[in-house]
Amino acid sequence: MAAIDDDENPLSLSARPQFLLLNFFGLHLLGRDAAVYSGSIIEVLDRVGVSEQAVRSTLTRMVGRGLLTRHRQGRRVYFGLTARAITVLEDGKRRIWGTGAVNRDWDGNWTLVGFSLPDTRRSDRHDLRSRLIWAGFGMLQNGLWIAPGTQDASEIIEELGLAENVSVFTAQHAKPTESADLVHKAFDTDVIAARYEAFLARWDTADPLPSLPDDLVRRLLLHTEWLQLVRQDPHLPAEHLKEDWPAIRAERLFRRLDEQIRDAATRTAAELVDEIPIGEHPGDTR
Repeated sequence: MAAIDDDENPLSLSARPQFLLLNFFGLHLLGRDAAVYSGSIIEVLDRVGVSEQAVRSTLTRMVGRGLLTRHRQGRRVYFGLTARAITVLEDGKRRIWGTGAVNRDWDGNWTLVGFSLPDTRRSDRHDLRSRLIWAGFGMLQNGLWIAPGTQDASEIIEELGLAENVSVFTAQHAKPTESADLVHKAFDTDVIAARYEAFLARWDTADPLPSLPDDLVRRLLLHTEWLQLVRQDPHLPAEHLKEDWPAIRAERLFRRLDEQIRDAATRTAAELVDEIPIGEHPGDTR
């Protein structure tokens, strides 16, 4: 079976602070015309073990990638969201709150992506596979990837410049193939389930992550880990998953914890996070 590559545990993300930064901006800036002081960002991420140097270098890279803009007020530098970042964060918000833990509305269709790239284009092949995994596709066989439902793979293909090398179409299974066979050939459901079980083990306790200083960073880590989980979940048809599928319990837990800590996290953010309205302080947007 084709396993989905695991990302690093979001509870030890000092090596990958962009995940944390994106979630921080999603929680505190999405839907608002504001920018956050770099010192506030540094202070929040220091509470989860990310160094100042790592935060500053990641912010610079995110500006370079067109995800953030800089805004100056006096000697202070603030960071706001670009249209590209808003699109990414809105997609994350939809996955967290709108998609749901189980696909109960599957119409029987599959999206298939077929490609053939020579060894001289190994890097392109790797990038395509990585993007397909991120989009919820699984490898059915060499050069043929599938995802349940009707999926739009055009943006992935266009961004990688592979339109001449990739074919995309939708189809339904036919005898002797069964849809359950496709699920278990292309996706490692044991690996997916184990991720949710790990989430439950970490967060379903009387005092989740007691070493954290406050609910602001606890909520940041909760959202970071949950978004990584749902982004790696191909959202397989419920009829082909076991009845006690752990994603259902994990989603209930996530929503309950978020409701419990949201107000305290918001109060702490109001005290700690310095921000400015972008419209009043356009400053340097390089």
